[in-house]
Amino acid sequence: MRRLSEVFVGDELPSVRRIVTREDVRDYAEAGGDQNPLHQDDGVARAAGFPGILAHGMFTMGHLAACLSEWVGDPSAVTSLSASFRSPVFMGDEIVAGGRVVAIDKDSSVAILETWVTLERDGRTEWPIRRGEAQVRLG
Repeated sequence: MRRLSEVFVGDELPSVRRIVTREDVRDYAEAGGDQNPLHQDDGVARAAGFPGILAHGMFTMGHLAACLSEWVGDPSAVTSLSASFRSPVFMGDEIVAGGRVVAIDKDSSVAILETWVTLERDGRTEWPIRRGEAQVRLG
């Protein structure tokens, strides 16, 4: 587990990348019970104006949670995580999770992080999650 003495305001988390696959989204839908056809049926997704099925927002947030857990070294140390969903994620997109330490409460050994998930599409950066926030307990 990451220790309080090792963490400083301004520290950047290492980026964690993942290419989203149809199998990922199917497995997430089965595990989470969200069988919305936007995540399962290309025809339904196209009728709604998308190029095909899209990943669940919570799938993307789960990728962000994995990034935080990897950084801190203990999934139970992530005590809160919030997100603002801004952009859809499609099959084949490479999502990149990251964050930055913005404050540290030394009395409670908690780091507060600004978090995000980005992707590159058509030559520009999109933000499936922007202005997220996490609280992480440090050892």
